[in-house]
Amino acid sequence: MAQPERICAGVDVGTECVKTVILADGRTVIGRSVVPTGGYFQDIVRESLNAALDEAQIQESELAGICATGFGMECVTNASLTAGETTCHALGAFRSAGGPLAVIDLGGREPKVIHVGADGRPEEIHTLRRCAVGLGTFLMFASRHLDVHPTQLQELAARVEDPAAIGSYCSVFAGSDVLDRLREGYSREAVALGCLHSVAERVIEIGGFREPLKVSGGVAEYFPGVIKAICQLTGMKAEVVPEPIQAGALGAAIKAHQAADLGAKRAR
Repeated sequence: MAQPERICAGVDVGTECVKTVILADGRTVIGRSVVPTGGYFQDIVRESLNAALDEAQIQESELAGICATGFGMECVTNASLTAGETTCHALGAFRSAGGPLAVIDLGGREPKVIHVGADGRPEEIHTLRRCAVGLGTFLMFASRHLDVHPTQLQELAARVEDPAAIGSYCSVFAGSDVLDRLREGYSREAVALGCLHSVAERVIEIGGFREPLKVSGGVAEYFPGVIKAICQLTGMKAEVVPEPIQAGALGAAIKAHQAADLGAKRAR
């Protein structure tokens, strides 16, 4: 007798967005959502999960498990398990690579370089010093002061060749640099390019790059200019995973499916 289709959800609660992925039988994405954070995280979690369930055309009661990950994973009060961001981004990127790789996790908060083994599990993790984190938040701040949508930063930056000097050591100081350069009369284009280079320099500082090199996370989704700058400054090729902002939620859904499979086997 054929086993019934097992459907699981992964919810990635980030600082800028809550992402949800609904996965059928560990293979097919049947529902997804991305909802910007604001107000109570628990309310945004519920909104994101409901939106993904609506797209999948199923009820929450039909889920075999929900895995929560990310900055605010404890806000997913109906989760059946939790998993670390590193594990989930490794699994999400491994799904598209199908073999060992290095992953640059460029989320809104803390970037990482993760070495992923042949089983999809993290083997080595490289992180950045605390004062330089908050990449997505910094880029959102810069976009607001440059009066463009975040996805237009690259378009703005592409109009010039010389970036304005935006520091890369500290996120707070880098934000001050944006305001200082604008006050000093630098063009919006030069400041935009400086911001992309600032973030790229912080990522490069992490080290641990090796090929094949993939990139996941919201920064990769909304700020493609950062990836371009990383490739230019390192001379390496970095490919963005499909739907990079949802890589963590996808990995969480895979984790939930693995747990549901294990539970079913033990119950037999």
